[in-house]
Amino acid sequence: MTRRPNILLITADQWRGDSLGLMGHPCVRTPALDALATEAMVFANHFAPCAPCSPARASLYTGLYQMNHRVVANGTPLDARFDNIALAARRAGYRPTLFGYTDTTLDPRGRDPNDPELHSYEEVLPGFTCRQPLREDDRTWITWLRQRGHSETLLADPHAVPPAPDGGVSLAPPGYGPEETQTAFLVEKLLDWHAEQEAGQPWFAHVSFLRPHPPFVVPEPFASMFSPADVPAPIPLAADPHPLVRLTRDRALASNFQPGLAGTIAQLSPDDIRRIRALYYGMIAEVDAQLGRLFEALKARGDWDETLVIFTSDHGEMLGDHGLLGKGGFYSEGQHIPLMIRFPGGAAGQVEGYTSAADVFPTLLDLWGIAPGHAPDGETLMPALTGTGDVGRDWALWEFDFRQSPPAEMREERGFEPRNCHLTVLRQGKAQYIHSPAFPPVVLDLAQDPAGSVDVSLLESDLRREMAEALLTRVTTLKDETLASGSFGTL
Repeated sequence: MTRRPNILLITADQWRGDSLGLMGHPCVRTPALDALATEAMVFANHFAPCAPCSPARASLYTGLYQMNHRVVANGTPLDARFDNIALAARRAGYRPTLFGYTDTTLDPRGRDPNDPELHSYEEVLPGFTCRQPLREDDRTWITWLRQRGHSETLLADPHAVPPAPDGGVSLAPPGYGPEETQTAFLVEKLLDWHAEQEAGQPWFAHVSFLRPHPPFVVPEPFASMFSPADVPAPIPLAADPHPLVRLTRDRALASNFQPGLAGTIAQLSPDDIRRIRALYYGMIAEVDAQLGRLFEALKARGDWDETLVIFTSDHGEMLGDHGLLGKGGFYSEGQHIPLMIRFPGGAAGQVEGYTSAADVFPTLLDLWGIAPGHAPDGETLMPALTGTGDVGRDWALWEFDFRQSPPAEMREERGFEPRNCHLTVLRQGKAQYIHSPAFPPVVLDLAQDPAGSVDVSLLESDLRREMAEALLTRVTTLKDETLASGSFGTL
């Protein structure tokens, strides 16, 4: 390339790593992303380092694992001392512009307690100029729908759908159309901004889509695109579920996943779960359709050949596997996410080694040739993008802090302290090891049980010891190197 590329960073919230046509999914339809993959490097075994949204995005934006950035929940401040993608982009000469959200809680130190920016976890990552916000309350999108002539009845609850005859999950579409989704709203605003950009001046846009995050509601033609009878069945709930699985099932409200549902997710029927899976795949198809619109516009405007495109997610979605919905936990379905990077003039193909969301920030630093303000935990993926070397690890590591999950009576009964309510997972070879101060260790022998449904920690002591030692090695080598490394100053 003759100049710095444009940067288009796309995140889709709660998108599973297996839910792409290009990954061989039996029913998901993603023609726009499948086409992108023919020009991109696809990272098939890419994992989020943590969940939910704020922790996962902190890792994406800083290149750090949760043990170092310490954003443990939505609402935990991101330490202002950390460098990030947007600040680095400014040093590289870009004006990074956000469409959507970063779910960043700002560091309160040095700010007045009355500062309105400290009252929400949905503030903007330092360094970004926010052109079009989209918060959890959907107000900006609802205003857009109002301008399009929708009634106040619809605007009062845009995602409301007629109840299913059996009282379960409804497959009915909402009152807004396929060109009026939150995804379409953000794409329209991004394209308006793109039309204003000076020719020949590299730009950086980060579009953060909400879908396929719940509620599981989508307009036609996507609502009926997939039949619940045809979707793959979920991985069954284990015969003796882990205590954290039981806790989640018993406390997570079904209404969090579709408004109007009663009870908890443990009370959803197998038919309900199949309907949720069908709606989820329809929501993915809706996002893909808008991505196709975006990509075609960039091509028509002559910018495609100068644009580096990153498509990824913050974390996965359990989607009924192991009896769970939502994100987090120790199962891989909640952490395996997509990553594909199209580097103009670069290599296309697929990387099978494990990669992490913590690798995206170091990759951009390498591309721009600038130094970080702290030592990232991740590694650059540029050798794969340029076809000059191999990338990827033989292990994946992720964390989950569940201090907000146990009710007060359980915390008191079991003596749970907040700093004990977390787990660390190492996936290596054909095994997965889960360590938590709150519970006994878990070992999943994926060679014998690919679904990871059975804990063999008491049966395979040698494997348990091997994995525990491997996890200890990984954790101890992920200590902060910012000042310890000679490249960050003389000690």
